[in-house]
Amino acid sequence: MAGAAALVMIIAAAAILRSAAVLPFAAGVIIMTAVNVFKIFLLERTVNATVDIDNIDAGRNYVRLQYLLRYFITGAVLLAIGLLFWFEKIPEACAWGAVFGIFTMQISVMIVRHMKFEEEQKIDE
Repeated sequence: MAGAAALVMIIAAAAILRSAAVLPFAAGVIIMTAVNVFKIFLLERTVNATVDIDNIDAGRNYVRLQYLLRYFITGAVLLAIGLLFWFEKIPEACAWGAVFGIFTMQISVMIVRHMKFEEEQKIDE
């Protein structure tokens, strides 16, 4: 679903820009979408590992550490793209694409929740 949200963003950018300038934007969106998918795998691993932890405080600390790790990964990727933009003069559209790419996972979650809500409404009828 995140790939679909990224594709919609890229198609919208292509419709607006109508030039090869969409390629750096698309690269930024794809990079951040891949990072988001990786973070989802990390979240799944965190949930599975937390279930096996007997001590509640140790479980909480583990979850907090993993939470900070996921945000650190996002920040590191954004910092790397920003530094490339600053020093290597990559197109600004790549940085904007990365910023827009951050939201692909949230958009995907909203779409899936809406689809499940629609499904529940059909079952209740």
